[in-house]
Amino acid sequence: MDVDEVAGWIRTARRVVALTGAGVSTASGIPDYRGPQGVWTRDPAAERRSSIDVWLTEPDTRRDLWRQRAADAHLRPRPNEAHVALADLERLGHLDVLVTQNTDGLHQDAGSDPARVVEVHGTNRFTRCLECGDRRPMPDVLARVAAGDDDPHCERCGGLLKAATVSFGQSLDPGQLQRAHEAAIGCEVFLALGTSLTVHPVALLPRTALEAGARLVIANAEPTPYDRVADAVVADDLVDWLPALADRLRP
Repeated sequence: MDVDEVAGWIRTARRVVALTGAGVSTASGIPDYRGPQGVWTRDPAAERRSSIDVWLTEPDTRRDLWRQRAADAHLRPRPNEAHVALADLERLGHLDVLVTQNTDGLHQDAGSDPARVVEVHGTNRFTRCLECGDRRPMPDVLARVAAGDDDPHCERCGGLLKAATVSFGQSLDPGQLQRAHEAAIGCEVFLALGTSLTVHPVALLPRTALEAGARLVIANAEPTPYDRVADAVVADDLVDWLPALADRLRP
């Protein structure tokens, strides 16, 4: 798909929304989940460990995951060219809302306005108490793990802590989901970037946008269920295509 044609659609649109998935962050060294080299493809047991039931009922697994997270705390991924290009699109006035399935916070690190980023699957930059909802910066809790507290509990109420992400078996934040839904209804161009569009209910957002009259542009390494109804399907690597798109839209 010609990047100039997509740029033309965006240039004349009043509202543009992007939905990003794991494929946007792979160039930052964060593997995706379902791709050929995905975390769950290579280690099916890892998908099971993403269940809230496992977190609640298997303390040994919970301790292993906390220790692994603490050991990897020094590995701080950096935004890649795709993240930067999306922040550029926003600064240029061509991206109104960025809905992300990612929990890594790299969009904000790249310069995207946190007020415009909708983290539908939560964030791993914070922990959340499953009892009282208290949130704390993840580094603070990992420091406790490194000091020997391998199953940290809430300092306020004693409840169980986990990353402030949405695990299998947990409900999405209704406020965040509503923001994403309203953005899809109100946009004229919807960009689905680096996402398989198979995880519901977020996978319904492209349909919502199409039914509201938006153009749908899909850029993903693997085919998606929406390819046949999209206005454009992009095969180029996102770290190349998104910067090229942003360049076309500069004054």
